Parts: sequence; structure tokens; C-alpha cells
Amino acid sequence: MLNDAGMPPLDIGPDDPILAYFASARGPAEVDALNFDSPAVAALKASGIKLVVPLVNQGELVGLLNLGPRMSEQDYSTDDRTLLERLATQAAPAVRVALLVRAQEAEARARERIAQELEVARLIQQNFLPKHVPELIGWQLAARYQPAREVGGDFYDFIELPEGCLGIVLGDVSGKGVPAALLMSATRAVLRASAQRLMAPGEVLRRANEVLCPDMPRNMFVTCFYAVLDPVSARLRYANAGQSLPYLRTETGVVELRACGMPLGLLPDMGYDEKEVEVVPGASVLFHSDGLAEAHDVEGQMFGMPRLRALVASGSGGAELISQLLAELGRFARAGEQEDDVTLVTLERAPDGADYDGSHERVG
Repeated sequence: MLNDAGMPPLDIGPDDPILAYFASARGPAEVDALNFDSPAVAALKASGIKLVVPLVNQGELVGLLNLGPRMSEQDYSTDDRTLLERLATQAAPAVRVALLVRAQEAEARARERIAQELEVARLIQQNFLPKHVPELIGWQLAARYQPAREVGGDFYDFIELPEGCLGIVLGDVSGKGVPAALLMSATRAVLRASAQRLMAPGEVLRRANEVLCPDMPRNMFVTCFYAVLDPVSARLRYANAGQSLPYLRTETGVVELRACGMPLGLLPDMGYDEKEVEVVPGASVLFHSDGLAEAHDVEGQMFGMPRLRALVASGSGGAELISQLLAELGRFARAGEQEDDVTLVTLERAPDGADYDGSHERVG
């Protein structure tokens, strides 16, 4: 809005009927002659503005030139109006260019701010991912976190527990960027604190849900699979809070580790089913986030759970399985952009006759 000296700026709502009038008006308009049920017209009259010159460029209203009474207190003459109309014709393109430049500058600042926020989110997320994979005699562990361009909320963790047991966590926070990264770090801390006090996976998730619910940001939640491995007995106890189901592969085939439970932070007073399975010699478990199965190719086709299950059944275990899955994802997506974080954790027990020395690998 352009005003002559001393006139305050005027904001016009997008639904104000005066906008359509000014966009189609030819030449200056006398404010006192405007009979519209319009907040803008009322504000123009209250401000003492007498004449409005619409600035129209390529059929679009880009501004208004508002003028108060002449200092001579005489009415604007025909010559005055003609001069103002010519001025508007020349000024409108310049105003349009200025608005475009301002919009581009604002967009550039927004992109820079988003880039800075994403970098902060990456630092937060990477700082809380395990730096090392635990060593367990007779077992091999491997993990890979492959972030998307926009940082999501995937996380995994290993928690050392009493009596040589190991807690394995894989979760996903809804949303992206800094809010998801901060919620991920808070969830990780809550799970670690709960796991030290409560050995049962179902109780750990129940306690985490109770802590997170009161302060959970609106429209956000956390899916999480939590398992406790006893490496001596080879028993794996687990509970699930809405996370993708892991796969257990043995010589007889592939089964899903099913357990029911709502995502963390949605509803209070939730219970979580707890199940137990023996990881027999030579068997392996794949824990995975939904970023793999829900990936799309350039034609919009989904990678899908059946494809993932078939790859688990036909592939290797451990770090080699992770490499095979990511290679297949790359072939599937081709030039498609990775939409979501991909997090993979494998747990493999040594076959009969073999004795893993506790070697481990964090892939990436």
C-alpha cells in the first residue's frame, strides 16, 4: 500500500469486496463515492483519504496509491486524475517487481532457516544414536541408520541391563525436523530410565507412555519396539508400541514377532502385550522402521512388506542382510528421492558348530 505523507498503512482482508472493485477500476476512485460494506472503505474514510489510485499490472492488483485532501483544499482536477493514472501505469510494474524481489528474499531466508533447523535436527539425532554396537559372545549385532533429506524421528538404542541382558530399541517419532529430534531424545531418555528399573518390556513401554503422555506435543506420538535379550538362554522377550513388526528367520522360514500396543504418547493407561521367543542357533532377527517398506519408486509403487519378507527369507543375516536390503532399495527407488528415514538393526545367533567371538558391526 502506498500512501502520501502522514497516512498510516492500510491492510485489506483477502475477502474484502473492495479488492475486486479496485482490480477492475479504471483510473482514480473517490473514496467518498464508494458505497461498499467494506472494512477497508470504512478505514479509508476514517483516515481522511480522498482519492485511491489502483496499481494494476497484468490484470493483478499490486497496490493502492492513497491520497488525502489537497493542500489547497480544492478538489482533484481532471488533469490531476490524468497525471495520477499515468503515474499508476508506470508505477505498477515497478511495484510488482519490488513485491517479487521481497517474496524471493523472504523465501531465501525461509530456506536458510529450514536448512539450519534440519542441521540442528541431524546433530541432535546423530548425537543420540549409539556410537558402538555391543559385543556379545555367540551373537552378532549390526545397525544402520540412513536418513532421508528431511530429518525424521527414527532412532535405535542398545541398553545394557543386569545379569548380562541387553535391551534393543527401535522407534520412530511422528513428524520431522527439530521437534521430532527433540522428542526422540526425550523418548530415548525415558526408555533408558524405565528399562533400568523394570526388566519386563511391556512394563517399560507402559511406564514410558505414562511419562510421555502429559507433555506430548499435539499430533505427535512415538512408535517403538522394545526387546530384551538374554544371551545365555537365547530368550528374547519383547513388546510393541505400534512399530513395524520385526522378522525372525530360522531354517524353517520367516515369522513376524507380533505383539499389540498403542504408540507412546497417544493415550494414558495403556497396556502392552509381552511375548517371548527363543532365538535358535543360526537364526536372525531384523528390526526395521517403516521407511523401507513404505518407500516408493518413481512410478509410485510401494516397496511393500511382502517384498521385504521375501528378501529376509532368501538373504543372509546380520550386516550382510542390511547391505542386501539397502542395495535392493536403491535398485527399486532408482532416481526416486528417499521419503523417510530407514533404520535397520539385526541380531544373529551363531549356528551350531560356530562360535561368534562377539564381533559386531555398525554399518554407517
